[in-house]
Formats: sequence, structure tokens, C-alpha cells
Amino acid sequence: MATVTPFPDHLRERFRALLARLVALPSIAAEGRALGETAEAVAALLRELGLDAEIHQTAGAPVVFAERRVAGAPTVLFYNHYDVQPADPLELWSSDPFELSERDGKLYGRGTGDDKGELVSRLVALEWLRERHGGELPIGVVMLIEGEEEVGSPTMEAYVEANAERLAADACFWEAGIVDAADRPQLVCGLKGVVAVDLEVRTAAYDQHSGLGPVVPNAAWRMAAAVASLRDTDGRVLIDGFYDRVRAATPTEHAVIESAGAAARDESVDLGAEIGVERFHASANGAEFQRRLQLEPVVNVNGIHSGYGGAGSKTVLPASASAKLDIRLVPNQDPDEIVRLLRAHLDRHGFADVALTHRERPGLPARVDPAHPWLRHAAAALEEAFGVPAVITVSSGGSGPLHPFSERLGLPVAMVGVNYAGGRIHSPDEHIRWRDVERGTLALVRTMERFAGLDAPASSAS
Repeated sequence: MATVTPFPDHLRERFRALLARLVALPSIAAEGRALGETAEAVAALLRELGLDAEIHQTAGAPVVFAERRVAGAPTVLFYNHYDVQPADPLELWSSDPFELSERDGKLYGRGTGDDKGELVSRLVALEWLRERHGGELPIGVVMLIEGEEEVGSPTMEAYVEANAERLAADACFWEAGIVDAADRPQLVCGLKGVVAVDLEVRTAAYDQHSGLGPVVPNAAWRMAAAVASLRDTDGRVLIDGFYDRVRAATPTEHAVIESAGAAARDESVDLGAEIGVERFHASANGAEFQRRLQLEPVVNVNGIHSGYGGAGSKTVLPASASAKLDIRLVPNQDPDEIVRLLRAHLDRHGFADVALTHRERPGLPARVDPAHPWLRHAAAALEEAFGVPAVITVSSGGSGPLHPFSERLGLPVAMVGVNYAGGRIHSPDEHIRWRDVERGTLALVRTMERFAGLDAPASSAS
């Protein structure tokens, strides 16, 4: 679908070149790789844009900060991150994950979607905005790019608190945006909180011959039973008290959910086809699918590990087993209380021997008002750029450090960007599509122009 305003050829080349520079840096937060080097590269790109960029050291990875204020104009804060997920398993990639490649209108590489492609889109949007308004940025800009988002942003809350005055702005673009499986732009207004935990159990000093199975406990069975006790077959969490503090949705949020569920195209159908899922929990579709996805907390199993998994067979009874969980939270749920409830559940159901530890600093849930003028400008800009109305989403199923920005800084936050439902974020062959880059970048430009009361230049109309 063509955009209202053509994407300039020189900015297309600029986008490709900048993204290639960043993708080549293996900035894997979980492994502590290339974080300082990537922070320096990002700061250099911001300086090329004419911003005053600084690198701030933290207890973890460096934070890149940049600003340029414009007297009498509103200021927009951009939050992004330069760290990425590990590329494993490497054999499932069709090309080198740390070398940008292009195939069939798509750009492949680790971080193309999450979050280096989004960061480059914002840089190119600011260049485009400057070109459209006489060579100078017509709005103020503050940029904060961190390097630990993929491991839970453990230092971000403290960083925001310590730098609140310098981060002051009128509105915020969050790290990313997405086109749904029905090719409609989504405008996401919140993120779930998250707490990650490890479970471990040991049933013997070492693995045993499986002939002892009738009498020796098997750690794999033990862990499987503990994990199975946490949810029913439709995904409902069975931990006592888990839902007690869940905040009821507001009338506006209910209206948004009903509107999304009543759309001409049911997202659940398109998403199921895209990801290969024939049936969602409780066969949810329409408004019920949206309600569950956006408003419900959940306990997820990220992986279970025990025993032998190599070629052929090895007849042993595993002596130890482990599981990694993430728990996605909604407003009013407290991460520490949820972990205590999980511990109590395991004890009550006979799993006192299953050890529980935190993996990362928990993140708090946060939502912004879909009716805020900043969000209305973003919705109008998305419709202009994509040619169809934006789907307003109360909350993403994912998480991020939104809480200090919306609560401490008091910022309205819009999630506008260049990802799409099939982009394989966090997976091999992660990619973005050129058509979403063009439309999403234009939506960024038009949101800023609308917010600042600037008309689009007449020469930009196609």
C-alpha cells in the first residue's frame, strides 16, 4: 500500500547504511558483548544528526543521552535500546545474523526489528522532519538509548530518577511499534510488568540407571508436575490470590477492547495463520481474544531442562531439573507479592523441595490514557501513513521499563514503529519489511508535525 508521502530515495539509502553499521555490532546484553562499542557508535550517529550526545555510565551498560531543545516548541523524548538478544541457534539463520542482508523487500539481521531498526527509523524520521522544515528541527528532542532492555532494564528506574530534570519533555515515543497480522498499524498504550524466576529441584546425588524408576524419584517428572500445577488447560493461572489485585479496566479501556474485537478482520484469525496456531486458549477470538491478550496477567514457561536430550537413547533417571518462568503482570499487581504467592503455591501443593530464585529485576506494569492528545495525533498520523485506521491497543503482551517514564516523568507515550507480526523478533531470521519502514517512519514525522501544530509541506503531497 502506497503512503501519502513518498519515502525519499536518499533517506532509504541512509536507513540501510545506518542499520548495517549497528547490526554489525553484536551488542548482546545477556553476554555483555560489545555494549560499550555500540554505545559509542550510537552516540556518533546522534552527533551526525546535530544533537549533543553524551555517554552516561551506570552500574550496568552505558546509557546514550542526547538532546536539542527548541525555544517555544514542544519536546519529544525518544526511548530506545541498542542491546539485542543472543543469535542462537545460529544454524537456523539463513544469513549471518550480524551482517545486514536484504531479500524480497525485507532486511534481515539480529536487531533489525528489536530495536536497532526502530532506532534508525527515528534518526531518519528526524532527518526527514528537518528537511521538510528548512533544514532545522522544528521541535525539541531528547533521546535516551539504553543497553540492558533485553535483560530487564535493571538500572533504568534509577537512571530516570537521577536524570528526571534533563529528561523533561512533553511527550514520548517508545522503542517500537508494530503492524498486526491483518496489516493494520497498532497504537499500543501500555506494557505489562514482568518478573522472571528460576525453579530447580534435585532428587538424587547423581543420575541413576532407569531400571531404578519404580523406586527412585525422577527430577524431570518432579519438575513437570510442579510446572503443570501452575495453570489449567485454558491458560488460567491456578496460584491462589494471583488475580486478587488486578485493576479493573476503565470504561475507555473496555471500549478500546470491544472496538478491536469487533473489527472487520479478527486479529486472532490472521495471527493464528501467521504463527501456525490452530486454537488459542479457550478458543478465544474477537473481543475475548483481545481481552485476554491485553488485560490478563499470565505465568509462562520459557524452558524446562533435565536429563538426556542427545541422539539415540540414554536410559537414566535425571537427578536434577530446572525451569525458567516469566510472569507478566497488569496494573496493581506487585512483583514481590506474586513471587511470594508462587512460593506458597509450591509449598501447599507438595513442592517445598523445588527451589525458587529471581533471575532479573522485576518490571512494573504501566498504561497511558488512549484519549490523550499525543495518542490522538499518533493515531491520525498512522492512518495517514498506512491508509487504514490504527488499531488502538490498551496494552502489549510484552514488557519494558515504561513505568518510570509514565509515572515519574508523567509522559504520554506512543508506540509507533516499523515492526510487523511476522518479523521473528528474538528468533532466527529476525527482519523488517521496507514497506513498514516507509510507512512507520512517515507516521513518526507526521505525529511530531501534528503535535507541534505544523502543517505538512505542500511539496510533500504525492
